Amino acid sequence: MTTETLDIKITRNPNSRLESTDFSKLVFGHTFTDHMLVADYADGEWKNFEILPYGPIALSPAISSLHYGQAFFEGLKAYKQADGQISIFRPDKNAARFNKSAKRLCAPELPVDLFIQSCAALVDIDRGWVPDSDGHSLYLRPFMFATDPYLGVVPSSTYKFIVLACPVGPYFTKPLRVKFETEFTRAAEGGFGFAKAAGNYAGAMLPTRKALEEGFDQLIWTDSKEHQYAEELGAANVMFLIDGKLVTPMTRDTILDGVTRDTVITLAKDEGIEVEERRVSIAEILEAARNGKLTDAFGAGTAATIAPIGAFHHDGEEYTLSDPASREFSNKLLNTLNDIRYGRVADTHGWNHLV
Repeated sequence: MTTETLDIKITRNPNSRLESTDFSKLVFGHTFTDHMLVADYADGEWKNFEILPYGPIALSPAISSLHYGQAFFEGLKAYKQADGQISIFRPDKNAARFNKSAKRLCAPELPVDLFIQSCAALVDIDRGWVPDSDGHSLYLRPFMFATDPYLGVVPSSTYKFIVLACPVGPYFTKPLRVKFETEFTRAAEGGFGFAKAAGNYAGAMLPTRKALEEGFDQLIWTDSKEHQYAEELGAANVMFLIDGKLVTPMTRDTILDGVTRDTVITLAKDEGIEVEERRVSIAEILEAARNGKLTDAFGAGTAATIAPIGAFHHDGEEYTLSDPASREFSNKLLNTLNDIRYGRVADTHGWNHLV
């Protein structure tokens, strides 16, 4: 199947909520567009691609994803460009990671062209929902879950693929105060921390809630063996500008291969910035903060985009960083990224998929 031949049945929502939606008061992930895309996997093939009004779906309470966790997702965004066109940013990268998650969770892969066309078809029918304000976008949530109504610890033979869409503004609205997490573990070697599996996020909720109660905005997860190496933020990959070099934890089986992470690395290299992808110790980060060599630190993710870190906390000590407004690197990076996504400059890397 190719993107030209996929047949998607469309049932339009007769009761649009678009005109009654206040785009100036968007809360991330709370407002959904008029439609959703749904497809089924059964008998060894993908079928029944359909766009229908957003709403509840009927499911057996025995489906295996509810009991054994065979569920995973992606996150990507569509933007209204300067000339009025709509584009989805780097959907091929998200499609590849979606299939990486599928393989690890014993679920069927979805061909890249079907993933992209599914997202594009939903964006097309709900293109009026794509915000036209800077810093705003249409967030897409493709996800897959097992649907066999059977209480057995085996991979399901049937699955459902759904794409939802939410108009969103900024995920974070202030510099982050973060804490290095050295008690709880997000992901262990040999596990599936590299996948966007629902279970990864369920396990992170308790320590994240504890951190919020202590006054922090996010955690920086550390390695499960020693709790001495930074891995990623709760909502993004984490990056540091140390002594003029962009330093970020290398991807491995405990760290997500972020699309924004890859984009940032590419843009940094375009600017002649040296990039180091390697293990990064807490000790190195804190020493760089003490001696002034740490000049920038931020999260990089689809939802978060570029989220500046204002302060670190570790072992009872606080490390306050420079005013994010004065940081040359991350501010220039964000401006360049936005110019590409909103079509204000040439897309030399071919990242924008026009709908």
